[in-house]
Amino acid sequence: MGQQVRAAVFPVAGRGTRFLPATKASPKEMLPIVDKPLIQYAVEEAIAAGATKLVFVTGSSKRAIEDHFDVDSELEQALTDSGKDELLRSIQDIVPAGVSCIYIRQGQPLGLGHAVLCARPAVGDEPFFVHLADDLIAGTPGCLSQMAAEYKDHNGSVVAVETVPPENTSSYGIVAIDAADRGRITQIVEKPNPEDAPSNSAVVGRYLLAAEIFDKLETIGQGAGGEIQLTDGIAALLEESPVYAYAFSGTRYDCGSKLGYLQATVAYGLSHPDTGERFREHLKKTLSDD
Repeated sequence: MGQQVRAAVFPVAGRGTRFLPATKASPKEMLPIVDKPLIQYAVEEAIAAGATKLVFVTGSSKRAIEDHFDVDSELEQALTDSGKDELLRSIQDIVPAGVSCIYIRQGQPLGLGHAVLCARPAVGDEPFFVHLADDLIAGTPGCLSQMAAEYKDHNGSVVAVETVPPENTSSYGIVAIDAADRGRITQIVEKPNPEDAPSNSAVVGRYLLAAEIFDKLETIGQGAGGEIQLTDGIAALLEESPVYAYAFSGTRYDCGSKLGYLQATVAYGLSHPDTGERFREHLKKTLSDD
């Protein structure tokens, strides 16, 4: 049986250039979906999965993330004085008691694998989650909770996958899976052309990794794009220990793209208790007018 996963790593050092100018002075992870930023959805999913240590691997211009998860005494007092108790609770409960936030600076943009490696001093020798906030996954329970349950069943690293159109394999890490061995990964390739892809099962932004991945990331060197690729580290790891593909239950929104971000905004707006019904009527009217 796999042990409890207590640490969650959030690589948030990227510049979010696809969303310029919105991300010129604000991190892409702070882009809101209705009334919460992407990074808060990520943190909530990790906490629900049992994480008590939140490790943010940051870069320049990311101070807003630290501020978001810090206590703002002046704002809390203003809401208290105004009798806005519900809003007060919404900011007081962002990080529950017993959950710690750790911030580590990634000095150079050397890739996702390097960002994960930067978290090693905080994670130590335990299994840990990696959560990419760009990938917003709506599911009950959350994707990381599903993966934690899967990990407890077979005590091996787990990566989330979904089926993509064959022509899109060059945008993802692609895995070959041994279906007879509970979905054990036999090969992982970073962004292969369709004719070279071992399948069309694509890795998305959720990982549950054994601490041994750190040793692999230290030694693999630079891969595609001259960066230290997490995919290459996983490829080295699966040669020595099992790594399993997990087809999660839920809907994924690629909020690293403008279209995916808009799709998520509409979906979450429609399901929001405060806005859902009126927003639905607005969309109906807008579409009928067209």
